[in-house]
Amino acid sequence: MTSQSTATLRSRYVEQAASDLEENRRRQQELVQSIKMLKREEALLADILALAERHVGDVGEPSALPGQAQEEPAVRPAVPARGRHGARRRKARGRSRQPLLSDILLDLLRAQDQPRPAKELRDELLAEHPDRTPTPQVVRNTLESLVAKGHVRRHKNERSVTYAVA
Repeated sequence: MTSQSTATLRSRYVEQAASDLEENRRRQQELVQSIKMLKREEALLADILALAERHVGDVGEPSALPGQAQEEPAVRPAVPARGRHGARRRKARGRSRQPLLSDILLDLLRAQDQPRPAKELRDELLAEHPDRTPTPQVVRNTLESLVAKGHVRRHKNERSVTYAVA
């Protein structure tokens, strides 16, 4: 390579680096603007949420919002979760208290003296509690959780697994 070709190559690299740097700065400015817009939207949504929460009655029933017709039912706004366990607490407030799946399964196991498979327990659960529709995997996971806590014993016979109260 000659010194002239080295200089030409170096100038191309310098131009490319300058071009890339300028593009990065332009993109950073776009992102800064997007962040500012998102923060404004977040503040607006937080204000809307605070306003909506002020109009929810103490009993959990929403009161009529300003400008809402009396015959039009008040709608509870969707509320984003706050904090680590906020979603669970907020959901629990909105509906009536249902027994825990683990408590229902324990009751079903106590009803009979012999070990029972998870599928049978799930079928009985669906029959007795039609509003509850846990998947077979959720039922098995809940039963295994009860086994881990020592409330239920697992019985294995080749490939079949049954559960009984400890």
